[in-house]
Order: sequence, then structure tokens, then C-alpha cells
Amino acid sequence: MTSLLTRPDHARAAPARPRPLALIATLGGVLAALGPLVVLMAVGIIGWFATDAGVHGAPRDGMRVGALVWLAGHGSGFTVLGARVTIVPLGVTAIAAWSMWRLGHRVGDSVSGHGPDADRISDGERDFTVPTAIGLFFAGYAVVAAVVASLAAGATADPSVPRVMGWTLLMTALVAAPAIAVGSGRAAIWAAFAPATVRAGAAVAGAVLRSFLLVSAVVFLVAFAVSFGEAATMTSRLHPSPSEAVLYALVNAAYLPNAVLFCGSWLLGPGFAVGGATLVSPGAVVLGPLPVFPLLAALPSVGTPAGWVGGLMALPPLLAAVAAFRHLRGRPLPWDQVVLAGCGGGLVAGFGFALLAARSGGAAGPGRMRFVGPFVPDVLVHAVTACGVGALLGAGVVALLNRRAARAWIAGTDADDTRAPAPEAPGMTDPAPTAPEPTED
Repeated sequence: MTSLLTRPDHARAAPARPRPLALIATLGGVLAALGPLVVLMAVGIIGWFATDAGVHGAPRDGMRVGALVWLAGHGSGFTVLGARVTIVPLGVTAIAAWSMWRLGHRVGDSVSGHGPDADRISDGERDFTVPTAIGLFFAGYAVVAAVVASLAAGATADPSVPRVMGWTLLMTALVAAPAIAVGSGRAAIWAAFAPATVRAGAAVAGAVLRSFLLVSAVVFLVAFAVSFGEAATMTSRLHPSPSEAVLYALVNAAYLPNAVLFCGSWLLGPGFAVGGATLVSPGAVVLGPLPVFPLLAALPSVGTPAGWVGGLMALPPLLAAVAAFRHLRGRPLPWDQVVLAGCGGGLVAGFGFALLAARSGGAAGPGRMRFVGPFVPDVLVHAVTACGVGALLGAGVVALLNRRAARAWIAGTDADDTRAPAPEAPGMTDPAPTAPEPTED
């Protein structure tokens, strides 16, 4: 007797095994470092050929310059004609951070199947998937940075490997770690355990910092647009060719985030220095001889600024108040938690801006140009005060509106409870139930 069942043509496919965590995380860190590095090295080769049509040097010289720029974006610094330059081009740092975020998010998505699931994590089981992935990501990125620093070092340039490692660790903690946590889904699980006040405060902090940086960028761009003619004059003094002018514009663009942070420090009041014994603030401007750098055309004139310029210092607390009001108005929190979230978020935003401002300055040359950047201690005090007080005022308005709405609702509820019932129409009352009559069988 033969069977009528048909044999399948191929065996049932087994479920695919997840890729090793070590391979995914380490490779993600390596690719995150190599992406911007390859682009900058390509720009270096193009610049080497565009300047003198490749007459002097070799393509590796352009590649080396691109590698040095990548290292400078990681805080390495470099030496030019015996002068140490430590100011970090934050534009390059921003590109590296964007690459870290994208690759970190993809790494997190790839390792989401490793470790315990959400139910087991909620039950208290320990999960080391994300910390392990962060450590391996940093290891891959750091190896690339160390190799590039050793290959790019020479007599004319001396990148600092310890500074590169420090910046890599800081960027991994602030950018790659949140990206891996978000991509793996662990961030959503962990956020569910955080109190609502903490989540609201974090949202306020991010909103205040973003709005302040955006307004600082707008103010700087307006000042630069007004002085664009002077910037063009500075560039023409160097007599560059069209290709060299484009490369010089890219160099200036690399320091655009630094200029935005300088402008934010100016809006807060303390201002910044462009060389020793200089001051650029809303109250006074004292300058000395400046290098031929087009971004410096946005600096105000020497002397005492006009009276209305000091009024711009009201922008930081006003922005903080508006951001706190917008992000707390729709949250169902008691009035005291609203105030706490607003004030705490503003303080964190002020501290975050001071941290960014501290990384925006450094030495830009020999002599007096060794002191360029915001006055960090004063910026910290003013930023924390302005953002904290502004966010507290915005949260206070939300708390007041919530209390008024709660009182109005309570008053309306009490009025409904004390209202007399409406009289019933005749004939509409239900008859009283009667017992059924007994029946005989």
C-alpha cells in the first residue's frame, strides 16, 4: 500500500541565526570612523590637484591633509609653522557625530534580537547587550583613530593621540550610546521605568537647547550677511584662484558651529575673546589685530555697542520660557511636577550649552591668538541662570493654567451634583412589581 502523501521538494528552512554581536558592533564602529575619513581624504586629493594641478607633492599629501582635518575634528590639534592650533573645527565633529549616530542606530537595530526580550527585562533580568555593543563600537572606532593618527604624524604636524581618544570616548558616550539604545529598542523600555517628571524635563532640556542654538545661528548669519562685503574683501587680499577660494570657503564652513556657539555666548552676556586682552560682548568690544579669516567679518565694531544691542540678552530666557510652555502644556502632570520639570530642564539645557561652548575655543595661532573662545565659567553661570529662570517662568504659566482648569472642572462638577432632579412626567413612572398569582396544576 503506497502512501498518498507527497514528499516536499526541499527541506524546511531553519530560522536564520542572528549575527555575532562582537562582529556587528566592532564593524559598525570601524565604518562610522571610515565614512567621514574617506570623504575628507577625497576632498584633500581634490584640493591638492586644484591648487597647483599636482605639480608639487603627491596625492598622498592631499590624503594626509584630509586625515589631519579628520583628526582635528576629534580634538587632536596640529602644528603649523611651529605654532600649535588646538581649536576644534566643530563642523567636522558634527559630520563625525552624524556618522556615529547613523551607524550606531543600525548597530542597535541589528543587535535588537540579542539578549532577553522586553518581558524578561521588565521582570528584572539583567541585559548587557547595549553596554557590550557600545564598548565594542568604541573599540572599533578608537582603533581606526589610533592608526590614522600614527600614519598622519610627521615633523610638520603632531596630532595628539590622547586628545583623540578622549574626544572619541566623549562622542561615543553622547552620540553612539544613545543611538545604539534607541535602535535596539532598549531606550523605550528603560524610559518606561523613568518618572513622568524626568521624561518631561528631558524634553524641555532638548527643546530649550535646540531653540537657543537655532536663534544663535540666525543672529550670526544676519551679522555675517551684513558684513559680507568685508568678508569678500578679506578673501580677495589672499588673491586665491576660484578653486582655492572654494577650498577656503570649506575651511571657514568647518568653523561655522564654533561661530554659532561664540554668538550664543555673546547673547548670554559674557561674550568671548579673539586673542589675548580682547573682549566681544553686548556691553563692550575690544579687539586687536586679527587674522585674515572671513568669518571674523561678523564681529561688531570696536567700542560701545548701541543700547538696543543689550536688549538681545533677553532672548535666551524668553526662548527658554516659550520652549518650556510648549512642551509642558499638554502633559497631564500636577502643577508641582510641571514646575520641577521646567526648572530642571532649563538648568540641564544651560549646562549643556556651557559644555558645548567649552569645546568651541582653543589656540588659533602663536602669541595673542592662543586665547580664542568664550569665557566658559561666566557662560556657565549665565546660561544656567537664563535658561533655568526662563523655563521656570514658562512652566509656572502652564501650572497656573492647569490649576485654573482643574478648579473650573471641580466647580462644574459640584454644580451638577447639587442640581435638583427634574420632575418626571405623569404616567411615566414604572409600576411597582407585583408577585405572580399562584396557579393550580
